[in-house]
Amino acid sequence: MENNVTAEARQRAERSEAILRGQGVPINTWLPVTETEEEAKLRTRDEVCYRALSLIVVAINADCLDPAFAERLVHYYGLEPYLTPKERAFLKAELPSDQDLAIFLWRVEAAWVLLWALGYVKELEKPETVCEVRQAVAFIKQKTAAQFIADARLRPLAEILDEADLIYRYHWAVVDARVNGRDIPAGLDPGVTYERHYSLNWLVGYMDQDWDDIATDT
Repeated sequence: MENNVTAEARQRAERSEAILRGQGVPINTWLPVTETEEEAKLRTRDEVCYRALSLIVVAINADCLDPAFAERLVHYYGLEPYLTPKERAFLKAELPSDQDLAIFLWRVEAAWVLLWALGYVKELEKPETVCEVRQAVAFIKQKTAAQFIADARLRPLAEILDEADLIYRYHWAVVDARVNGRDIPAGLDPGVTYERHYSLNWLVGYMDQDWDDIATDT
């Protein structure tokens, strides 16, 4: 069994490394392998749907700063049980800090990953440009939560693990460049890369962490 697990993880890493080489992204061959299908704990379709809805709503609030409108959206989609403590605090803040505004506005990138996992977004391209924010909102507009969930098709675990391994290695290249005072390589966007890594780690149940506490180790 150990050999099979190791082979799956190593093959996944090798596929990721081949993609990075083709894009001119630096590679660290000493990085550990990531979760296998046996080790990962994929979130359920409903969990992913409610997390995506929550992220889009908090991003909308960060953009327009209209707490009353955000509250109506939370009620409309039935999100109160699914918001994290940090999200609840942000939505209730009369004057959020600039740091919180930036954090929650960027969360639309994390939502984009979940929309991909749910089959709404066709593919995750190289993390070099921000997502289509209007399209992210359009996916949920004029739908109830039940309709949004019914239209979702959660991708196979193997496909999600492939993306989780790839973004882990993209993120290493970004962090390595930053700590060594070099330009970020191959046009990668640090914010997009971080949010994708955060979201994918949550999707595969990395270290069993809740959304507010997700680690993005590199």
